Amino acid sequence: MIILELDRQDLRRTRVIDPPSTPLAQGEARLAVDTFGLTSNNITYAVFGDAMNYWGFFPGEDEDGTHWGRIPVWGFADVVESTVAGVTEGARLYGYFPLASELVVEPGRIDDTGFSDMVPHRQALPSVYNRYSFVDHDPVYRQDREAQQMLLWPLFVTSFVVDDFLGDHGMFDASTVILSSASAKTAIGSAFLLAARPGIEVVGLTSPSNLEFTSGLDCYDRVVAYDQVEALPDADACYVDVAGRRDVTAAVHAHLGDRLRYSMVVGDTHWDHHPDESTPLVGPTPIFLFAPDQITKRRRDWGRDGFEEKVADAWSRFVPWTDTWLTVRAVVGIDRVEAVYRDLLEGRIDPRAGDVCTLHRAGGA
Repeated sequence: MIILELDRQDLRRTRVIDPPSTPLAQGEARLAVDTFGLTSNNITYAVFGDAMNYWGFFPGEDEDGTHWGRIPVWGFADVVESTVAGVTEGARLYGYFPLASELVVEPGRIDDTGFSDMVPHRQALPSVYNRYSFVDHDPVYRQDREAQQMLLWPLFVTSFVVDDFLGDHGMFDASTVILSSASAKTAIGSAFLLAARPGIEVVGLTSPSNLEFTSGLDCYDRVVAYDQVEALPDADACYVDVAGRRDVTAAVHAHLGDRLRYSMVVGDTHWDHHPDESTPLVGPTPIFLFAPDQITKRRRDWGRDGFEEKVADAWSRFVPWTDTWLTVRAVVGIDRVEAVYRDLLEGRIDPRAGDVCTLHRAGGA
């Protein structure tokens, strides 16, 4: 068994451990993690690991004063051993895993679509992360689109929630939505959906190095570099902060003033950019969007099936469009996976690329 752990206080510090697999108890199943996506979304999980309890899903060990954490990833796994009726060996699943080669779960709430992990420490955590879907009954699954599902589906659900949350609040009477880290996949998905709303101008903020790529996407009406915030339209606007750059947030707030109708925090791709808090932020207080809250609301509004149908419909329109810009890269072996993690952490990543990771080679551990 291979596990990559991070120092929760210093995300640049990592270690690889290889604990032995333990025998299953009655009511457990062993999942062999096959492939998973690794994106800036996983960095957000680490950055907000304590604040949003992402570390709670797959607890690491505390050793010699270090709190080790296991970063969550989205991907596919196969059931290789099971003591649970309804969870058969050989079944393929999509879901939320640690960055590890296997996971032991306690399946419950089993039906034709999948099951929930009922291990006690996960029960106080959002249920949306605890559900594992059998691919044979997953409405968005296509074998030839596994890479897109790993890389983009979790981000796209967040993008759907960004668009839906703003729409659910009447766009806060704004005519413009500004998204930072416009080259990030969550921002791109959000822009794709927002662009379909009549009368809404979608503006991207990005680094100069990603300006050409982002401007080439047809989901933004315009794209502005971070150092050109004064070029943003003078209009009633909502700000969607995917970057987490406090200097950019302050500049956007100062530029728009009372025309900024809402300020939303979604991610932290620039996690190591320390804020300057010497000057109070102008305008509304930024509010973190916790996607499971809006998902829970919409499942009440539309029913679980209704919510899933709406997201699946949006996904079916989004995925073919990604073929115009997304390049999938295969990353094999723990050393290469760790290198991708470090590149993501330091912002050294091609926005056109999506890394699909495997900790083992075919036929071997």
